[in-house]
Formats: sequence, C-alpha cells, structure tokens
Amino acid sequence: MRDFYIAHEEDIKTGKTTDVYFIRTRKILEEKGIHRKVFADVTTTSLPNGWKWGVLAGVEEVARLFEGMPVNIYAMPEGTVFHPYEPVLQIEGYYKEFGIYETALLGMLSQASGIATAALRTKIAAKFKPVYSFGIRHMHPAIAPMVDRSAFIGGCDGVSGVLGAEMMGEKPVGTMPHALIITVGDQVKAWNYYDEVMPPEVPRTALVDTFYDEKFEALMAAEVLGERLNAIRLDTPSSRRGNFRKIIEEVRWELNLRGYDRVKVLVSGGLDEESIAEIADIADSFGVGSSIASAKPIDFSLDIVEVEGKPITKRGKLSGRKQIYRCENGHYHRVPANKKLEKCPICGAKVEPLLRPLIENGEIVAELPNAREIREYVLEQAKKFNLTLDTIPRDTNSKILKKHLHSI
Repeated sequence: MRDFYIAHEEDIKTGKTTDVYFIRTRKILEEKGIHRKVFADVTTTSLPNGWKWGVLAGVEEVARLFEGMPVNIYAMPEGTVFHPYEPVLQIEGYYKEFGIYETALLGMLSQASGIATAALRTKIAAKFKPVYSFGIRHMHPAIAPMVDRSAFIGGCDGVSGVLGAEMMGEKPVGTMPHALIITVGDQVKAWNYYDEVMPPEVPRTALVDTFYDEKFEALMAAEVLGERLNAIRLDTPSSRRGNFRKIIEEVRWELNLRGYDRVKVLVSGGLDEESIAEIADIADSFGVGSSIASAKPIDFSLDIVEVEGKPITKRGKLSGRKQIYRCENGHYHRVPANKKLEKCPICGAKVEPLLRPLIENGEIVAELPNAREIREYVLEQAKKFNLTLDTIPRDTNSKILKKHLHSI
C-alpha cells in the first residue's frame, strides 16, 4: 500500500494512468485484429479566460514518455507561442500501440502549458520586471517540480521550490515567512538573525508587515540592516490591505526620503496579472502564487486526422496532415503539409515550419533545451512579436488554407 496518492514514473510509462476506455479500445483492436496506422493532431479550440495565445510546455516529458516506442512525433519547440486551432504536436503510429498513452500525453501538455502561459502573461503585466513563482504550496507536492519548471520557462525569474530548482539546475529563491518573525517574537531580532545566519549570496529581503504598519516596519528594517538590506517584502493580506497601491507609494516615499532609495520593494500575496498591472510602475518585483501555479490547464485534445494514409477525422476538425509556418514578423499560417511555404503571404518575410521531428521510430531526434534556454526563447518571442494581454490571434487561416478548404 502506498502512503501517497501519486503515480510513479513506471505507472505512467506502463499506461496505468490512462482512462479505462483506452484500455478497452486496445483490447477490441487486438481481438479483432485491427492494426491500422494513424496520424493524429494535438490542438485546442480555445484557451482559458479568453486568452488569445498560449505557451507550449511539457514537450520534454512527452518525448521521454514515448522514447523507445514505435512512433513518430512532430512538435513545436517547447516554449513556442501558439494559437487555437494550430496543431502543437502530431503523433504517427499504430493506434493500438500508443492509444493508452493519450491521457498522459494530454495531461503533460495541458497543465504545463497553462502554467507557462499564465507565467508569461504575468511577466508582461509586470512590464518584464522580476517575477518569482511562490505557488507550489497550492499544488500537490508530487507535481511541484513540474509546476516550478513550467512557471520558470514561461518567464518567471526564479522559483521557490527546492527540488524543482534543483532539477532545472537553478537555485531556489525566497525571503522569510511570517512564521519566523512570530516564532522569534520580534521582527528586529528576526531580521538580524536572518542576516547573521544566511550566507552572503542570499539577498537580505525583510518581510515588513507582521506587527506594525508597513512603512514603519520598512524603515525599521532599513535602519537595522543598513547597506545590507536589498529589499523589503509587502505580503499584506487582502483583508487588511485597503488600497495596496497607496501602501506601496507610502513605503517608497518614506524610504526615499531617508536615503534608502536603493532598497527595492517586492510585493506578494494573492497577486494576479490584473492586480500586478495596476502596480507594475511602482513595485520592483513580484512574488506570485496560485494565479500561476494553479492556472487553468489548456484544453488540448488528440484527434486522428488520417488512417492508413487517407484523410479522415470527426466533425468539427480538419482532416489531413498540416504544418504551421511562422514568419519573423509573427504571422502564423496553418496549411496542408504538402503545401510548402517559402514566404509569408501577408508581409513577404521568410517563414519557418514550427512542427518539427521530435521522435523518429522511438528515438528522440530533437535537441531538448534546458529550462533557462527555453525561458530565453519564450521571452524573446514575447518581445519580438510584441505580445500583449489582449493580443489578437495571428492569421491562422492563410490564403493557401482557404484555397485548400474551398477545393474540398
């Protein structure tokens, strides 16, 4: 008997985390001798909360899941910005051999992409100032590393989770909890003890809203730690917060007035992209919890679009193999796979195919970048394509696709 309700890696790789109807499907196909090769798309028809774009995450885990299986997989590079109706991943093989892994595949992409998208949206709302993911306490500990990795590659500058940071080759970030100050019984002593015990490389960030008014505790921390104080953290609960912007402005004013203008202001506690956008001009950095870690998963689905080389699919979907092209100006084009694009039909710029070989006959053939490299790719796209929180989807129905649809 297990102590925790979690699936181990072996459970996932042997298909035990599947939905039962996939097992029933395999049994029927086996007993009836049906052995047909299929080609399937992974897409979403909409994004949570009316989002217009998403950030693809979870690709590395999918590659590890299917490594050694007799399938071919094509995928957008992890961290790629995508839109609804664009295939982000395609899989080719005999359905009775890979069908039981559909649940795991979709779960790996859906939740990770939801978190990564929320992270980038938060980073944009913060005007690209530092954002830290403090949200693993809101999620089951078994998936804490996945949550941290997804938040980091989506644009967060650091994560609080020890194991998640370790698995990415990063160092965890954090400050001090109210528990330390309350247990010590005095905020000044707690700040001093933190300064005495923590190694030099740990930033001296003082939590300043435990017992007194925020601006008075901020000044106390500045006087106690002096030049060693890097930042103060405001974690005022919403029930006592009032006008949070005014609190930040007061703290900033009082610190500056006394010559502590170099001390940064880190804010945390129930923040989301809307509340961050309201204070992004006056706060220096943001600690974000559940709005990133508990972000709604993206509703990906896997749909067969070809059987034994012939286009076929269910209602509401487009059959046949497809390719997604993107130009350097950020125009996207979904076209039949046999219609190669050289230039963007909108602006004439050079285009690149986004769906690329990930696995060939069970062998991983694509490079799997580390988390920091993926994060840099994500932020590069956000700035290059000028992504905003209300970005309109790019042209996913290009002239070539419209012509193709008309012809069938």
